[in-house]
Amino acid sequence: MAIKNVKINSDVELKDRLVAINRVTKVTKGGRTFTFAAIVVVGDGKGIIGYGLGKAGEVTAAIAKGVEAAKKNLVQVPVIKGTVPHEQAAKFGGAEVLIMPASTGTGVVAGGAMRAVLESVGITDCLAKSKGSSNPHNLVKATIAALSEMRDAQQVAQNRGISVEKVFRG
Repeated sequence: MAIKNVKINSDVELKDRLVAINRVTKVTKGGRTFTFAAIVVVGDGKGIIGYGLGKAGEVTAAIAKGVEAAKKNLVQVPVIKGTVPHEQAAKFGGAEVLIMPASTGTGVVAGGAMRAVLESVGITDCLAKSKGSSNPHNLVKATIAALSEMRDAQQVAQNRGISVEKVFRG
């Protein structure tokens, strides 16, 4: 399913969350040069999520660049009663993720990079498992890919051309 890009206006309050910082060293004739790469996730807590990568000579500048990049590629995700509508798996590079709905009160059971994405999008109860690579860049991309493939009952009914009640009856 195609990723649903979202355009936001200025009244939407996006909260940014730092997922990982990587210090990169370049050795030259004059010595070592340190730069920083920061992967950042932004979300409104109501179903909108985006990620970005910022690179700069200082950590704060890298984070600021990451936030700006994240605001440029936002996607809409269905969140129903604080959890995901159905089980979904996705893969990006060597990272595989599995996201499952959970009952109220379970909390977000996920690892670091996945937890940042799931909490930023507004999911409060969810079970998640990451397999394969633990690279935070690929985990964030795989998690957002899994979330963007999710469909709620309204979308299923619209695709089938029937009412929502008929979706639940079968």
